[in-house]
Amino acid sequence: MSYLFKPDPRLDLVLERVIDAPRELLWRALTTPEHVKQWFTPKPWMITDCEIDLRPGGLFRTRMQSPDGNEVNDRHCCYLEIAPNERLVWTDALLPGYRPSGEPFITAVISLQPDGRGTRYSATAIHRDEATRNNHEEMGFFDGWGTVADQLAQYVKTI
Repeated sequence: MSYLFKPDPRLDLVLERVIDAPRELLWRALTTPEHVKQWFTPKPWMITDCEIDLRPGGLFRTRMQSPDGNEVNDRHCCYLEIAPNERLVWTDALLPGYRPSGEPFITAVISLQPDGRGTRYSATAIHRDEATRNNHEEMGFFDGWGTVADQLAQYVKTI
C-alpha cells in the first residue's frame, strides 16, 4: 500500500519538472532498461548496462561509464514501491530481496502526476542525515538530476 510522502527539507532534495508527455510514456522510459540507458546519467557520461526486475524487492541496477571510458558506479538498488504510471521508489540501502546494503546513500521517490497536457515529474532523494543531504547537494544534485530530467523530457519525444 502506498502512502503520501512529505519531503523534509533538512534531509531531502526535490527536483520537479513539467514534462510535455503522458505519464504512461514516462513510466515506460523509467522502467525499461533499453530506455533507461539513453537518459539516466548526465551526458557525456553513459549508462552501459541496466537491469530491472520491476517488483517490490526486485533489482534496479545501472553501470555508468565516464567520458574517458572507465566503467564506474555499478549501483545495485532494491525497489520498495511500484505504482504503475504514478510512483516508483527504490533505495541503495537494500539489495534485491531486501538484503541490507553495505553503503547506503539514498532512497529515491519518482512521482508522475498529470499536469495539464503533460506530466509533473518529481524526483526526491531521501537521505539519512543532514550531512549526507548537504553533501549530495554540493556534489551537484540540482544540476545533475536536472540535466537527467531534461534528457528524459527530450528522450521521450523519440519513443
